[in-house]
Amino acid sequence: MVDLATAGRGLMVGAFMAMTAAGCSSTMMGEPEASDEAGSTATADMRMANGTDVGTATATALADGRVRVSIDARNLPAGPHGAHIHTVGKCTPPDFASAGGHWNPTNSHHGVQDPQGPHGGDMPNLIVGTNGEASMAITLPAGTYAQLMDADGAAIVIHSGADDLQTDPSGNSGSRIACGVFMPS
Repeated sequence: MVDLATAGRGLMVGAFMAMTAAGCSSTMMGEPEASDEAGSTATADMRMANGTDVGTATATALADGRVRVSIDARNLPAGPHGAHIHTVGKCTPPDFASAGGHWNPTNSHHGVQDPQGPHGGDMPNLIVGTNGEASMAITLPAGTYAQLMDADGAAIVIHSGADDLQTDPSGNSGSRIACGVFMPS
């Protein structure tokens, strides 16, 4: 796993990680309910538009109702990339617009630096090493597993650039370069 705080991403990522680790999402956006789905998982096989396999993401229902997302990525360009959960479980190349907008069950603004944010699907930037690999695990700031795995599902999208963690609706993170649909395990 990449330690984002020491990977040179500064206070923005550190504050986001501290907020989610401390459970601030429950304070800011309503107390999550205990989940009957605790331990349920859904996995997304992420691919680029040309079909290149870029790894997997796993969403896991926690006992307190929140969702933890783990990403193990490979074959991506080095550097920071916006990584978000999107509202529709569909990844049609070449632009992956079929995945819809960011998953936002609380109707918030984008980013932890926006006083009216974040979206439920907002995550810190995925920091990809020079070897094309990255790993990250984060508890999402809002939403439940049942909301995530609704009738039209959900997708994970990796963007071409870094997320500025504040600009609504997508943090100026650029085009969608990889996508994966969450499928229950």
